[in-house]
Amino acid sequence: MKTFLADSNGYYGDFGGAFVPEILHKCVQDLQLSYLQVMESESFQREFQRLLHDYVGRPSPLYRSEYLSGKYGCRIYLKREDLNHTGAHKINNTIGQILIARALGKKRIIAETGAGQHGVATATVCALMNMECIVYMGKTDVERQISNVRKMEMLGATVRPVTSGNMTLKDATNEAIRDWCCHPADTFYIIGSTVGPHPYPDMVARLQSVISKEIRVQLLREEGRDYPDYLIACVGGGSNAAGTIYDYIDDSRVRILLAEAGGEGIDSGNSAATIQLGKIGIIHGAKTLVMQNEDGQIEEPYSISAGLDYPGIGPMHANLAVSKRATVLAVDDDEALRAALDLSRHEGIIPALESAHALGVLSKQNFKSDDVVVLTVSGRGDKDMDTYLKAYTL
Repeated sequence: MKTFLADSNGYYGDFGGAFVPEILHKCVQDLQLSYLQVMESESFQREFQRLLHDYVGRPSPLYRSEYLSGKYGCRIYLKREDLNHTGAHKINNTIGQILIARALGKKRIIAETGAGQHGVATATVCALMNMECIVYMGKTDVERQISNVRKMEMLGATVRPVTSGNMTLKDATNEAIRDWCCHPADTFYIIGSTVGPHPYPDMVARLQSVISKEIRVQLLREEGRDYPDYLIACVGGGSNAAGTIYDYIDDSRVRILLAEAGGEGIDSGNSAATIQLGKIGIIHGAKTLVMQNEDGQIEEPYSISAGLDYPGIGPMHANLAVSKRATVLAVDDDEALRAALDLSRHEGIIPALESAHALGVLSKQNFKSDDVVVLTVSGRGDKDMDTYLKAYTL
């Protein structure tokens, strides 16, 4: 049977693989050989499930939004990842990866972050496990996500601002990889999304699959069937989207709608709509779709959302888009802002700007009255309040 999941070499169709400097080859190869063995062990699963339940607060609720259901003429459920400890889906992944790091004997943790949610989640689990934590964050993102920077510092992490490029997520990832090259023996790189060399995309997707596993159980209780007609999530690197769709990825009954960051418009020159604008290339160790010029140089992306401001896309999502398994829609800054205010005013839920892009998809789709739609609210909007306050006349 055809599958849209990764093969044994970490490829999703034509996308994926591991393209790394020689100095990192052993680190990556060791992880490739051990990650499934560790993750499938009884001791890992016992500790992982305990921490998800007792520390993260899972399962996260599946909430039927009467307002959105009425507005769009179908049955819309919100998967509330914003209610997790640290306020986003990122903690699912960092809990799992730090358990893997511990099993491999690593003592020093590095991470990259854009919106800061992955950085906070990494700093949180490092505090829990008493490990050194260094987080690379673009200077632009440090300034627009200062509350998350302060949280990381309070948790004991060292935040290193990055001043290369346009000083956002791509550049933070570059610096984290440089650090890893300098400290390959004792350092574990907790990547925040379904990007990077194999096995990271598959490992992160598996750790985030708790989202879709819960959706299956919760929908059966609410609707009498364990699958929706539509799944909707925002996609930058793609971890919350991967977790949302993982258990349904090969189920043709379920349509997948992904929202990427249109910025000021896909033809404006200020966008992060990688699937619309990207071409096949290699970024951060994986073959995928990349925003690049005709010489193959990476173009600088733009989005009002720090977490979607990335010139690549996870190889899983590149394959889903190219193979037409998923429909990917560009949601621009203004559409996301309007969707965020709408949810805030009518449901009392202030979403992260990333999640607001997923909400922006609803107005672009015609649903039938009996359609069941599950949309993942990947994070809460505390970190984006300064941006919201500048955008709205409240």
